Amino acid sequence: MANILIYSGSSDFTAASASYYNTPSTGSSPTPFGFYDSDAQFKEDANKVTNFCARRLGWPIENVELQDIQFWAAFEQAVTVYGNELYAYKQREDYLSLEGAEGFSYSAGADFSNTLVTPNFSSIVRLSEQYGEQAGVGGNVDYHKGVIPLTASVQDYDLEAWAIENGVTGSNGEAQMEIKRVFYQPLPASFMFLGDMGYNGTAIAMFGDTAGYTAYGANSFMMMPLSFDMQAIQQVEMYRDVLFSNYSFELVNNKLRIFPIPDADDAYSKCLYFEYVNKIERLDDSLTSGSDQINNISQYPYNNPIYSTINSVGRSWIFEYTLALTKEMLGYVRGKYQTVPIPGAEVSLNQSDLIASANTEKEGLVTKLRDYFDQTSRQALLERRSAESDARMSELDKVPMVIYVG
Repeated sequence: MANILIYSGSSDFTAASASYYNTPSTGSSPTPFGFYDSDAQFKEDANKVTNFCARRLGWPIENVELQDIQFWAAFEQAVTVYGNELYAYKQREDYLSLEGAEGFSYSAGADFSNTLVTPNFSSIVRLSEQYGEQAGVGGNVDYHKGVIPLTASVQDYDLEAWAIENGVTGSNGEAQMEIKRVFYQPLPASFMFLGDMGYNGTAIAMFGDTAGYTAYGANSFMMMPLSFDMQAIQQVEMYRDVLFSNYSFELVNNKLRIFPIPDADDAYSKCLYFEYVNKIERLDDSLTSGSDQINNISQYPYNNPIYSTINSVGRSWIFEYTLALTKEMLGYVRGKYQTVPIPGAEVSLNQSDLIASANTEKEGLVTKLRDYFDQTSRQALLERRSAESDARMSELDKVPMVIYVG
């Protein structure tokens, strides 16, 4: 087997990159993916990181059984891991503000790598719409109206049977109706006070003196104080509650019972009106699909970081993580042979030590980076600012209050 060259003490990433990206190509790819090959700062640091890792691994006292392309691959991976951790943190911070946004997906060419996202209430508003729908004051579900003619002496009405008869059903043929409102109540007292109560046209004659207003012709009345009108309306309500049947209903499992029991006059001229929602529409209206929407965390439009914009804190972490990766690779290379025979003895290689140390260092570096991001999150910074404000006020409270006599 031919001898394979190992690290000789120098590397030239710029030359390797130029030969590969020439047309036609005259060399091999310097990095596996080429994410940062065009970044001038990455090219410059690639050689420095290679020298740094080789020296930390014992070169030139000991041979480092790696080539420059292994160092560069580890360097590229370290930058990518740093970007992944950074953007995972940013996704946790901003996802609620961008979930459901259109035209910003990765497939549409969007890139939030250098975008400042201002927190907003878009997701909270979508959630609150559902409370509005339940309260009947908004939401994204349509209300439908239904009507059932009243039948004399029939007090109970099966609205599920009405739903099946009118096609408000699911694929299994069962009713998918949810009643939201039933219009079975008397006219408001204000209307009964000012309008015709319907008792044979005797509203004015019946309430002219009792309600406290005087008629001066067919459509002329004397305006009374508002407080007097409110008392008169309460009087009408009491009159109605005492002398007439109480209009009400019970609704249990879409089975409607109305009070009082309809008579022949009710059945001749009246119907029962109600509003309902289709349960299937409620589900359908809550689903929004689109190829250019941010529907889940994996569609967040983040590309790889720009290496030249990473500050010294981030680059220091990248250098250390590159060293851990190269240490791991060197351990696997040396693990091919547990011992190497030499004249009169054998030399044991440190494969297990290198791999164990590399795994420990990688885990520790990732944990340290995540802790750093958590400490600089929006919530942590606001809590720190609040604590600083409280400490400042506590310190000012201890300042002596000087009394000046002029």
